[in-house]
Amino acid sequence: MPAVPDRVDVAVIGGGPAGSCAANLLARRGLQVAVLERERFPRAHVGESLLPASLPILEELGVLDAVRAEGFVEKWGATMVWGREPEPWSWYFRETNPANPHAYQVWRPRFDQILLQGAAARGADVHEGAAVREVRFEGERATGVRFRDPAGRERTLGARFVVDASGQSALLSRRLRLRRWDAFFRNWAVYAYARGGERLPQPDSGNIFIESYADGWIWQIPLRGGWTSVGAVVDRERAREGLRQGGAEAFFRRQLEAAPHAARMLADARFEASPALVRDWSYRSRRTAGPGFVLAGDAACFVDPLFSSGVHLALSSGVLAAAYVAGALSDESLAGPAGEVYQKLYYTQYDHFHALAKLFYSGNRTAESYFWEARRLLAEEESFSPRHAFVRALAGQPPAGYERSVLGRGELPDGFATGVRELEDDRGRRRRRLEGADLSAAVPVLADGAGVERRPVLGDGEFVWGHAIRAASRAEETACSPLVALLVSGIDGSRTLDEIRAGLARGRSPDEREAIARHVERAARVLYLDGVIESLGNA
Repeated sequence: MPAVPDRVDVAVIGGGPAGSCAANLLARRGLQVAVLERERFPRAHVGESLLPASLPILEELGVLDAVRAEGFVEKWGATMVWGREPEPWSWYFRETNPANPHAYQVWRPRFDQILLQGAAARGADVHEGAAVREVRFEGERATGVRFRDPAGRERTLGARFVVDASGQSALLSRRLRLRRWDAFFRNWAVYAYARGGERLPQPDSGNIFIESYADGWIWQIPLRGGWTSVGAVVDRERAREGLRQGGAEAFFRRQLEAAPHAARMLADARFEASPALVRDWSYRSRRTAGPGFVLAGDAACFVDPLFSSGVHLALSSGVLAAAYVAGALSDESLAGPAGEVYQKLYYTQYDHFHALAKLFYSGNRTAESYFWEARRLLAEEESFSPRHAFVRALAGQPPAGYERSVLGRGELPDGFATGVRELEDDRGRRRRRLEGADLSAAVPVLADGAGVERRPVLGDGEFVWGHAIRAASRAEETACSPLVALLVSGIDGSRTLDEIRAGLARGRSPDEREAIARHVERAARVLYLDGVIESLGNA
């Protein structure tokens, strides 16, 4: 293990998925990166179930082949006892994600080690057994960290940038008092690992199994070598009461006995260690970036684990955090605005999983109990209408791909299903109007609030200055090409699309004019379909 230097470009706190991912991508850009990880890998960690959306990130990190070679269980979907039906039902990734029809059920000690080794292979200096005590500041700017090195010596490490990927210990979030606990998901989890027991029948033997019952829900994740990760998610107050009555072991056993399908599948299983407990595990930080620092992964936020989103959110934030750091170090003027964009992009993903889990909790009818009634009441107290962006995402089938399957099994809040249908009907009408239409004479009109603005956008591994479209119909401001930015800026409600196109092509070569004409026509159709263009006038 290399000696820890006195100063680096980037200090990364934590070698989990978020920290390893950010370090990998930053080191590849030629920056001097030091990863300070308090544990020595492999180390125990819960959260074994991946999503297919993570596989392209693993490929970009150069570790996908190593993950495949480990022989982890392939996960093709999920099997659940949830919603209105008392019997198990399944959904599959291939239904909406044919490019990546499966993910993996990984053994986290080995999986995380592969990620950390991948960062080292890309040039990051990895220091295990190095426990960061605090982030050092000069004024409001982070300037490095104080840590205890593997030999037990107190050291300081100067850095141009600090990535806090310290997991749920959330070093910076605690210091800056940024963490906000979630009022809806006030749950605790108790979990353990078993050998033996019964697996789901084919073709579902690799699926995660989730069973709702009176006091919460149980997960079972099949792992290689006959192991199974087993956990119960329960209300915080009920957990406290249950733990006082006999400790974690007895409490855990009572949860398994209350879930009939899980109890049957685990009847012959042997638990190899006492169960562990995770408290209050849904939260987010008010701010995720500042002068010289960024929060990534669980250090920034954590959402209820119902849809196995933890590792994917960590990897996604690692990609975005690396782009933010790279952009801020290249162009100081980007730092503040790019930090805002980083948080928007990351929390758009977080909010999607949060809203989906909240909807699915509130729609469960397999059990009538305090746990489920409390969550239905909480959902009713908050209107889902502000989640217009989520409704639109559902109507458009976002990359996660299983929303329609799972929500169709429960009872949705009043107006939610109607909202989805109205948006899809509107999109259908727009699509039919575009069929065979000649848009040359169309007079496009932007929707209220729609427009384009200059802001940081994701470039080749870093944030750069660019343009983004804003509109109430979009979940977030969406980066666009310079040509599309000019098109949107040129829509004034009086000129035809042909006139706008002629203005954009003025002074260009014949080939360029032809390309502009083709791209403008295509972009106008997409913008109309997405609701950025409200109407097409004479088309």
